[in-house]
Amino acid sequence: MDLLILGILIGLPLLWLVGFAAYVYVDAPKNGMNPRKWAAIAFFIPFFGFFAYLFERGEQDYDPSEDPYAGGEAPFAIHESRRGEKPLGPAGTEREENENEWNDPKGVDLPEE
Repeated sequence: MDLLILGILIGLPLLWLVGFAAYVYVDAPKNGMNPRKWAAIAFFIPFFGFFAYLFERGEQDYDPSEDPYAGGEAPFAIHESRRGEKPLGPAGTEREENENEWNDPKGVDLPEE
């Protein structure tokens, strides 16, 4: 009976780690990642290594040409549903188009870039 309990307590977690490492080893080349490195991480760092692999694998899929917020004409991202809205002034008040947002004294202008 003790051997059965010992086998369950040691064998089952070890089987899970081997399964995670095997999955990572098979899946990593499909995503252009080093299979030996990631399988070792998934095996020797229980659970966290496997989830780190899944996170890194997901990061490999980013394509800036498909991202609607990457690049563009504005220096910051504006969602398409918000384009054309009137900009807000300080504390959410409505701002006129030619109003000075920063309340600089007259004659103080930022240099053109």
